[in-house]
Amino acid sequence: MKCTFLGTGTSMGVPVAGGFGSDKINGDPRNQRYRCSIWVETDKTSLIVDTGPEFRLQTIRSNVKRVDAVLITHEHMDHIAGLDDLRPFNYVQKSAIPLYTSPRAATSIKQRFSYMFGDNKYPGSTSVDIHEATETFAFQDLTVTPLAYNHGKINVQGYRIGNLSYMTDVKSVPDETKEKVKGSDVLILSGLRWAPEHPTHLTIPEAVELAEELEVNQTYLIHMNSYVDHQDSNEKLPANVRLAYDMLEIRL
Repeated sequence: MKCTFLGTGTSMGVPVAGGFGSDKINGDPRNQRYRCSIWVETDKTSLIVDTGPEFRLQTIRSNVKRVDAVLITHEHMDHIAGLDDLRPFNYVQKSAIPLYTSPRAATSIKQRFSYMFGDNKYPGSTSVDIHEATETFAFQDLTVTPLAYNHGKINVQGYRIGNLSYMTDVKSVPDETKEKVKGSDVLILSGLRWAPEHPTHLTIPEAVELAEELEVNQTYLIHMNSYVDHQDSNEKLPANVRLAYDMLEIRL
């Protein structure tokens, strides 16, 4: 199984719109971050987790040619704004794309993208078949386990895909979910910034502490803001925790 990081940035991306603060970002291309998304590939399956505002650009630069299914973590726009860019995949594949998410996110997507569904469906608009998934399910050659946790005022649903666990926009994780993550070969976990603490996100030190508790072999941090420098941060982190960067590929 291969995982490509399509985006690793926080909700506004790095740099932010208008380029505000970009003078503080050095020339390391790993500090340029699209909104968070991953592409998981096996011999039989091409799966996307989250479709943010840059999804079209992400698929072009990573050469995604097929999307068999989409997993959505939650309804914030930095995770769903790119749903409309699934249209070309519908046209090429000549079918609707299964979309798995939580009941809460499913309701929000149907409301906010009402033109894609039911009697209101606009001709030619994106076609997705929404499945509310809260328990482990099989998709083609993959086993997927939803991972429920807290993101401030809302709950979010990450996913364990085989031995890869993906959790973005994390503030706190219940013990039941921790048990589902343990034993993963790789954990992908959000770490917004070094300091100060944030009401809805883990800081990088908090993410490292959680990764150590979960006893995962290797952790990659995502959802970093403009003030997190890739090289400097990796020099501070333990060897089994690294910052991910856009277009990083890992194999499990």
